[in-house]
Amino acid sequence: MTITLIILVITVAMFIWGRVRADIVALTALAALLVLGILTPAEALAGFSSPIVIMMIGLFVVGGAIMQTGLAKLTGNKLMALSRGNETITFLLVMLVTSFIGAFVSNTGTVALMMPIIMSIAAGSGMQSSRFLMPLAFAGSLGGMLTLIGTPPNLVIDEVLTEAGYQPLAFFSFFPVGIIVIAIGIIVLMPLSKIFLSKSQGSKKKKNAKSLDDLVDEYRLLDNLHRYIVPSSRTSAARDENGNQLDIVGKTLKELSIQKKYGVSIIEIRNEKKSRLGLVKDVNQNMAKSSSTIQVHDTLYIIGDEQKMQRFAQDYGLRKMKDVKIDFYDLGLTEIVVMPTSNFAGLRIGEANLRKRFGINVLGVKRGGGSSSSSSSSSDGKGRSEYITDNLIAAKLHVGDMLLVQGEWTNLAHLTADTTNWVVLDQPEKAADKVLLDYKAPVAAAIMLLMIAMMVFDFIPVAPVTAVIIAGLLTVFAGCFRNVEAAYKTINWESIVLIAAMMPMSTALEKTGASALVSQGLVDSLGAMGPTALLAGIYFTTSLMTMFISNTATAVLMAPIALVAAQQVGVSPYSFLFAVTLGASMCFASPFSTPPNALVMKAGGYTFMDYVKVGLPLQIIIGVVMTFVLPLLFEYKG
Repeated sequence: MTITLIILVITVAMFIWGRVRADIVALTALAALLVLGILTPAEALAGFSSPIVIMMIGLFVVGGAIMQTGLAKLTGNKLMALSRGNETITFLLVMLVTSFIGAFVSNTGTVALMMPIIMSIAAGSGMQSSRFLMPLAFAGSLGGMLTLIGTPPNLVIDEVLTEAGYQPLAFFSFFPVGIIVIAIGIIVLMPLSKIFLSKSQGSKKKKNAKSLDDLVDEYRLLDNLHRYIVPSSRTSAARDENGNQLDIVGKTLKELSIQKKYGVSIIEIRNEKKSRLGLVKDVNQNMAKSSSTIQVHDTLYIIGDEQKMQRFAQDYGLRKMKDVKIDFYDLGLTEIVVMPTSNFAGLRIGEANLRKRFGINVLGVKRGGGSSSSSSSSSDGKGRSEYITDNLIAAKLHVGDMLLVQGEWTNLAHLTADTTNWVVLDQPEKAADKVLLDYKAPVAAAIMLLMIAMMVFDFIPVAPVTAVIIAGLLTVFAGCFRNVEAAYKTINWESIVLIAAMMPMSTALEKTGASALVSQGLVDSLGAMGPTALLAGIYFTTSLMTMFISNTATAVLMAPIALVAAQQVGVSPYSFLFAVTLGASMCFASPFSTPPNALVMKAGGYTFMDYVKVGLPLQIIIGVVMTFVLPLLFEYKG
């Protein structure tokens, strides 16, 4: 027991010190318990197979899908419209919406779903996400007190009461308690989050790389880019050398020889398919290759002189589309600089055949030095930078030329390996991660609602962890991520390892008898001081134990003790058992006491002491207030 407590004290001290990553500290403590024989290998590694940890991984993926598809941004915009950009109103909305969802969905699931939305709100409004993320985690736990299913400790105390022959708790028996703790949470967290959680890290943002929209503007791509659709019925007056009417459908670009005949280039062939109801859309972006075949309803993105383009469209019966917008779902942009050692220096772009060799199109050339972001198509007015975007096939490549190239994201990423011919100015992989697959937002929303339904409704015989796994897989299968690697990148492994490595600590405390010793000492010392003092002791003891043991395990341990304690002093056990579930659920003073606390730690840039500064006062105030409120809601003489 002594060794376990020493390891626990050292671990907490290292968390407070904050010089070593939290996950490394947790793993070191786990290794110590394993090496000293306090835990068996199976017990030590049990946390990594825990349903909670698996659920956290799945929820990170689902949350990533919500962010990647733009659903978070859309929802965030709706909340921002309600708050009108006011930070106080935003804070209230975050607390109330999260608490409401937390009443029916696990606090871990609630926080994982809301976190990308909050981060999107912060990014779009200039607010600091750190101000909202910790209150978000706390609100998920506070909302769990509204209903019977809101948090596992609620179910634990209900079972203990029922087995002891008392009236079972109704679904909304917890509602008055939940309303009070949510009100306390809002009142306490509003000033504390502003004082302690307003991080300045957001001001250190570096903007070295140009955004994709910046590149579009700089090279004025939209000036000579047009969209044409291939209609099902086409009229054309043009005929080939054999006298047959020209038709584009079923022909390859090589057969059509558009660049040679018309002096324009097709850079993208897009096909969009909608579901029968029109709610779900699937977009296929394809590079225009010599082997590409044109089909009915294809959208052609054509670059070049407008008059030449019109002649091409008339010859083949194409219909011009009004608006032109460049999307980057499958195809992206990047800039490369031609090196002195390049094999392509001195060649014309058409001769270099970059499309066939590397799967890229050259959309523009910047020549003449200077890092100006001028949007001029010829020069910046000072003769320093020349932009070439017309008749590119005939443009000769010079050493030092900056080329704007288009291609599939994987092909752009491969360009970085060829340092002989060019240098890639930015990181295509990171640029791709920032592109929203907004046409998949309805799919992500449907998957999220399905997951919530499986977690809430009992008639669907699926465990919460299974529901999350199914939802995570569906987001990948449905194309809510560009690839599987993008899904893996959404997982915050530091938070996962922290929780998984700290879970066995509860086993060690129970196994060595430390937990039972603390709880029994409570009854022996406070029993004679009256029911209110004993009630306070039960709350704060439960609250303390939950910092190191899972809230469910703590509730299982403390609920019978609270029941016996109430019977010993001759009062109704309801207020005592509610003190147990409150103490087990309202644990905010450490990042590893609840999964939601761990979920937001990395994203918010929090330290262990941040939780102590904000969470501990809230934890104490709730305990003090509810010590006097619980006997009013559930009379001792019940």
